[in-house]
Amino acid sequence: MYAVLETGGKQYKVSAGDTLEIERLAVAAGQTVTFDRVLLLNDKGQTVIGTPTVSSATVQADVLTHTRGPKKIAFKMRRRKGYHRTVGHRQELTVVKVTSISS
Repeated sequence: MYAVLETGGKQYKVSAGDTLEIERLAVAAGQTVTFDRVLLLNDKGQTVIGTPTVSSATVQADVLTHTRGPKKIAFKMRRRKGYHRTVGHRQELTVVKVTSISS
C-alpha cells in the first residue's frame, strides 16, 4: 500500500515505515501528525485518484526531529562596478516517519 501526499507545496510517494525530510511543521518532536491532503491511494493494485484529494484517506506520521538542510549560496555581482554580495540560505526541515496509511 502506498499513497501520494502533498505538504509544503511538494508531493511525496510514501509507504508505511518510510522516513521523509519535509518542510518545517509547527509540531513538536515526538508527536504525531496527520496528513489529509492525499492525492492518490494504491491498495493491493486498486488505485484511487483524488479530485483533487481522496476524501477519506489520511497518512499518520511521527515527528522524529527538526533539522536544517544544506547551505545554499547565492552570489550577486556587477562587473566593473565593485558590487558583489553573498547571501546564504538553509531550509528548515522536519524529519517524519510514516506509521500508517488509512483509506
